[in-house]
Amino acid sequence: MKKPFTPNLKTQPADFSLEEKNKLASNGMRGTLREEFNDFAKPDISWEAEQLAKSCGVYLEFNRAITGTEKEWMYLIRVGIPGGGPINRKQWQLFDELSEKYAIDPQGNTSLRLTTRQNIQFHWVKKPGVLDIIKTLAENDLKSINGCGDNTRNVMACPLGQHSDIFNATKWSQKVADYFQLPLEPFMEVFAIDPKHMRQPEESFAYGKNLLNRKFKIGFSAVHKDPQSGKFIADNCVELLTNDMAVAPIVENGKVTKFQIYVGGGQGERNGKPSLATLAQPLAIVTEAQLLKTLDAVVKVHQEWGDRQNRVWARVKFVIKKMGIEWYRQQVQKLLDFPLGVANPNYDYGPRHLHYGWHTQPDNGLLTYGAFIETGRITDNSINGKLKTMVRDVMNKYPIELMITPNQDLLFTNIPVASREEFEADLKKYQYGERNGKAYSKLRTLSGACVGRDTCRLTYTDSERFEPELIDELEKMGWADMAESIGVTGCERQCFRPGTKTIGLVGSGLDRYMFKLFGDETAKFQGQPLITSDGEQMYLRSIPRENVAIIIDALFKFYKVNAKSSEGMGEFHRRIGADAIISHLKANPATAASMEKPFNTDCVMV
Repeated sequence: MKKPFTPNLKTQPADFSLEEKNKLASNGMRGTLREEFNDFAKPDISWEAEQLAKSCGVYLEFNRAITGTEKEWMYLIRVGIPGGGPINRKQWQLFDELSEKYAIDPQGNTSLRLTTRQNIQFHWVKKPGVLDIIKTLAENDLKSINGCGDNTRNVMACPLGQHSDIFNATKWSQKVADYFQLPLEPFMEVFAIDPKHMRQPEESFAYGKNLLNRKFKIGFSAVHKDPQSGKFIADNCVELLTNDMAVAPIVENGKVTKFQIYVGGGQGERNGKPSLATLAQPLAIVTEAQLLKTLDAVVKVHQEWGDRQNRVWARVKFVIKKMGIEWYRQQVQKLLDFPLGVANPNYDYGPRHLHYGWHTQPDNGLLTYGAFIETGRITDNSINGKLKTMVRDVMNKYPIELMITPNQDLLFTNIPVASREEFEADLKKYQYGERNGKAYSKLRTLSGACVGRDTCRLTYTDSERFEPELIDELEKMGWADMAESIGVTGCERQCFRPGTKTIGLVGSGLDRYMFKLFGDETAKFQGQPLITSDGEQMYLRSIPRENVAIIIDALFKFYKVNAKSSEGMGEFHRRIGADAIISHLKANPATAASMEKPFNTDCVMV
């Protein structure tokens, strides 16, 4: 029997969750944060402080590799980089130096972690490092506020947009990030930040005393002009529709004049609760002059209506699930003094571009180089080379800046044309472009993972450590040149967005993974668990780690033998449907055992 979906919309204060009551009692999100972060004798912080710390970009974590009652407490610090940058030489030096001092894992390795929301994360930080990292970065225009918590998160944009001569998505993402920034005064008090280094924007979103119901993610897609043909190329590197709210530029007569707004995306789910991963729906078309006011109205509607009793249903996608997109549009329209344009459900916002290799910057003729960073981890090791040293050295040598991509990679920008060959040679000195001395495969560069264990408190299993080994195994099976994507996350929060990839793997237990299919390399389709057409049974719900590559191998072979000409794997899966895939895997001797015990779908919102 399916569990009921009953969000408490426009929640009354008597029904507020403990998290909501904690925010209301926090004295403007101050709470006891300052006192607790300065108490170095106690390695962790209270539950009440922990909830507030998230809006400051701080997660309390513990070493998941250590069992027992005593926990080795540590902190994850997430720094927002709207649009992915630009990050200048001085700023990167600070990231590098602070990570060398504080982000040290149990083996003595230091690292920085790029994320799918274009943030930079410090892992393995002990409490004395928290204040120093946040204060130092904030006084150099690098803020962790809005990094986590019940507010808008880091606003995403195509990193190539910074140098576009058509639409500067980076500039718009920074404008929107400023507008939805939380009040700075409590943040500066907690971390003893000199006010001369920070400013509150003149115009800001009106957060309530208990902020938003849950996190709210915003992304801007992009459009580029092909330098040879002059054609306009839509670019969905941000995976637009996975956001709570998304903005796509519309080109008319060679210029971006309007924007299509989408609302209601989100990939996170919860085991044991009716929940869903879904793509945003088109809401309206507006002009540039109307854009910020419309974004404000969309978030205001969610702030008023979103569930504040059941956090599992507090995201805007559940408001739309219950009330519908047309109802949401009507609520937004009530807050505006201009009519919303009618959205185009067939608008093509483009495929997922990853921006590897060389690009000429239209606005100044300089060069950008896109570098694949496996699972976003910038560190030195014998497997992927000395990437941390590489970035530090080339930033010091060349007059360049950095951008972070939504695929956890790096763009080196403003490279002089005359330095192209020398720059590439410098990267190779650090073994960039290789894993264990072998060039990165197509399958590897299209795939990726979230951090997973042992640095995320929410995850059940490995993802960052598992995904490269999985690709190793698939390469040995002959799939190195497969132009499809695999996404791995350690839990159902799905931070790497595996449901939009050709094959998604979602951690369901220690060394166990659920398969999601029907997405593809374009990131335009929502992947789903493998559920029978009658909606009653789910297959590949909890596959042991050692069997994952075997199943993917069988899926790849099935696709190669049966797909139509030029048909991508996701398109093939959507054409034949779940029942055909299930029948094939049941009949295949290599995968039959994995299909013997299907799960019921009580907690799947289908």
